[in-house]
Amino acid sequence: MKKTVLIIILLIFVVGGFFGLRFYNKYFGNNIEKEGYVLIPHEANFKQILDSAAKYVDNKESFESVAKEKELDKYFKAGRYHFQKGMGNSNLVNMIKAGNQTENSFRIGDFGDIYQMVGKVTKKTELDSLQFIKDLNAIATEKGYNNAEDLKKYFFIDTYNFFWTVTPKEFFKKFDDQYNTFWNSERKAEEQQSGLTRDQIYALASIVYKESGGKKDEMRTIAGLYLNRYRKGMKLQSDPTVIYAINKQTNFKESIKRVLYKHLTTPSPYNTYANPGIPPGPICIVDKNSVDAVLNAEKNDYIFMCADPARFGYHKFTASAEQHAINAKAYQDWLNSKNIK
Repeated sequence: MKKTVLIIILLIFVVGGFFGLRFYNKYFGNNIEKEGYVLIPHEANFKQILDSAAKYVDNKESFESVAKEKELDKYFKAGRYHFQKGMGNSNLVNMIKAGNQTENSFRIGDFGDIYQMVGKVTKKTELDSLQFIKDLNAIATEKGYNNAEDLKKYFFIDTYNFFWTVTPKEFFKKFDDQYNTFWNSERKAEEQQSGLTRDQIYALASIVYKESGGKKDEMRTIAGLYLNRYRKGMKLQSDPTVIYAINKQTNFKESIKRVLYKHLTTPSPYNTYANPGIPPGPICIVDKNSVDAVLNAEKNDYIFMCADPARFGYHKFTASAEQHAINAKAYQDWLNSKNIK
């Protein structure tokens, strides 16, 4: 009798253990075959969710079963979800239902215009570029601007994190807040002392950024040089403005490695060889250092600069037209030696 009871108890433990293990594996055991990101649009249906998850889960049937039990077909949130090793079906389903998506990183570079930036950014968002631009245009109109291109000064070069489902309004708010934080009372005082409008500051900052190649150690010197030219009534004669003028006309499809004399007459309000004064707006998205360089420009007497072939990415500065001619010839000879046209 005792032996029979022991056998029954043992069987109960075995059967219970068997079903307990099945239960654990179904809901909590690792069901990830390979790691990856699952994108679930707002308009997704249950089949689309299952198809997207199928690339990463090991046991597709158990995932579908748990998803149905937890009514994922009725309750889910759009997003970009990280399916990681060790995650079970219950974790995966709960993550999607709660909307615990993973942010994506966006690099905002020195884009020539907002449309270039949006084209890159929307590759990592749910919305397409046309809708993104349409919504940014609406934001620009609300702020009293003509279109999204006038929002260029709100953006700074850096790496940012956003969700795949970010809306244009949410996207811009991050930069609007950053812009307002950046322009604190100290910088506003420097702005007043500069005698420049904010648009002029950004336009000069974009020239400084392009001329310096983003190298902080030359920015204040370059800013001082261009302010000298501007205050003397001289044309700024900045090559990057010519390149920008041509790029605007060709929708940024032409690559210009060397500015030639034929380029200097390109008709554009941004061409500082053809027009006096500061361009009407920035020729690229800038970083904070270039804006600060304009606000705190180096006090020097330089009015000429030329790329230094002996120090790639850096320049020779001078106040002498004669010395500049020597520097320019050395640089032209170097370009010719490298067959750069």
